[in-house]
Amino acid sequence: MKKGDKAAIVCCSNGQAATSETTIKKLQNTLEQIGLIPVFSDFIYEKESVFSGTAKERADSLMHFYQDDTIKAIFDISGGDLANEILPYLDYSIISKSDKLFWGYSDLTTIINAIYTKTQKPSVLYQIRNLIYENRETQIAYFTNTVMQNKNQNELFSFTYDFVQKDTMEGIVVGGNIRCLLKLAGTEYFPDMNDKILFLEAYHGAVPQIVTYLSQLKQMGVFDKISGILLGTFTAMESLKHSPTVVDLVRQYAGTNIPIAKTSDIGHGTDSKGIVIGALLHLQK
Repeated sequence: MKKGDKAAIVCCSNGQAATSETTIKKLQNTLEQIGLIPVFSDFIYEKESVFSGTAKERADSLMHFYQDDTIKAIFDISGGDLANEILPYLDYSIISKSDKLFWGYSDLTTIINAIYTKTQKPSVLYQIRNLIYENRETQIAYFTNTVMQNKNQNELFSFTYDFVQKDTMEGIVVGGNIRCLLKLAGTEYFPDMNDKILFLEAYHGAVPQIVTYLSQLKQMGVFDKISGILLGTFTAMESLKHSPTVVDLVRQYAGTNIPIAKTSDIGHGTDSKGIVIGALLHLQK
C-alpha cells in the first residue's frame, strides 16, 4: 500500500455500539494521517440488537469492496460472535481473483480461515484499531514501515518466540482464535490441517474452556496432521496465572512428538503484532 490508497473499513461480526463513534472517528483520523483514505461500510454500527445488518447485507458490503478496484485492502474493526453467519454469502471465486488482503482478528478468524480454505489466499490476523490504543506510536511505526513505506522491513510480522517442544517447524499457517476457529469444525470452511502450522490464541477462557477446545481438536485428529503448533497469548489464563498453563495443556493433548513454540507478541493485546494466515512460515530454535 502507498499514500493515497483507499482502505475499506468493515464490520462483519458484531455491530459497533453508538458509543464507539468517537473511537472509530479517531481511527479514521489516524488512517488519514498516515496517508490512507478510509472508506466505511454502511454496516458498522448496531441497528437491531448486536446486528449492524443482516448476514447477507454484511457479506454484500464486504464483496462490494472486493470488487472495487480502487480499494487496496480491507480492514475489519469488529469482533464478537457473528462473523461466521456471513460465510455462505461470500463469493469465493471473486475473492480468489483479488490480490487485496483481508485484515481482522478474534471472531474474524472464521472469515480468514474460510478465505484460505476456499481460495488459498492469505489474510492477516491483526486488529487495525491497535493504531489508536495505548501502544499507538509503536503500532503506527510497525504498520507504516511494514505495509506502506516499501522499506523491506517486516516489523509488523516479526515476532519473538521460544520453542517449548522440539526445535523447528515449517508449514503454511492456519488458525487464530481457538474458540472461533472451532466454529468452522464440520463445515466446508475448516482448513485442511495436513502439514500446517496451527496458530492458536485466546482472549477469554480459563482451564476448563481451553481443555474443551484442545479436546475437540484432538478428537478431530488435528494434532496427528499438523507440522507444528505456535501459541500466541491466552489473555485470561496468563493474566490470572492459571495452572496448568496453556503450554502444559497443549503438550498434554497434542503429545510429545509435535513441535510447539510460544510467542507473547501475537494475540488480543493492543501491543499485538500480526501474522499472515495462509503464508508459509519457518521457525527454528
